[in-house]
Amino acid sequence: MIKWITKLFSSTNKEEDTDNMKKYLIVGLGNIGAEYVNTRHNIGFKVLDFLAKQESLSFETVKLGSLAEYKFKGRTFFLLKPNTYMNLSGKAVKYWMDKENIPLENIFVITDDLNLPFGTIRIRKKGSDGGHNGLKNINQILNTQEYTRFRFGISDEFKKGQQVDYVLGDWDEDEKAKLPERLEVASEIIKSFGTAGLENTMTAFNGK
Repeated sequence: MIKWITKLFSSTNKEEDTDNMKKYLIVGLGNIGAEYVNTRHNIGFKVLDFLAKQESLSFETVKLGSLAEYKFKGRTFFLLKPNTYMNLSGKAVKYWMDKENIPLENIFVITDDLNLPFGTIRIRKKGSDGGHNGLKNINQILNTQEYTRFRFGISDEFKKGQQVDYVLGDWDEDEKAKLPERLEVASEIIKSFGTAGLENTMTAFNGK
């Protein structure tokens, strides 16, 4: 009887582990508020909004953010836009990671990057915050840098002392014209991360 019960619990735990491995937390970093909607710093929100519109998903206001659930090829993607403002993003990531029992390797954070030319894609499975306050807070709250981040290049076309205005400024007309194609690629990256795996996704999309 004891062996049977042990086997039953062992089997149940394995099934739960397998189910958890099919769940992904996709976090788009940004700031809430109408004044930030079209700013460069909000590219994380913009990517998730694009995917949600593409797949006819709706965001629901939940604890520490807005959340949409996306089912694709047997996987469940939780698309999260934290409402904590950029500098406290880690609080929302940790809460939803724990609530949905999502393993660290299935966390995917989308953020802007001043060090990359506009629209350039760089996916990494770990790394420093690179001076980005959102990543800095996530690193502190999770107490690790070992999670996947997708950096979207916004370039550094600003004059000395104007970094904040540039990052929190709207896209210029040329960037706006090119954004839809870049957002389409970003949506494919999210799907690839959950279905083809990180290494294949990095090979297929880095630098594209």
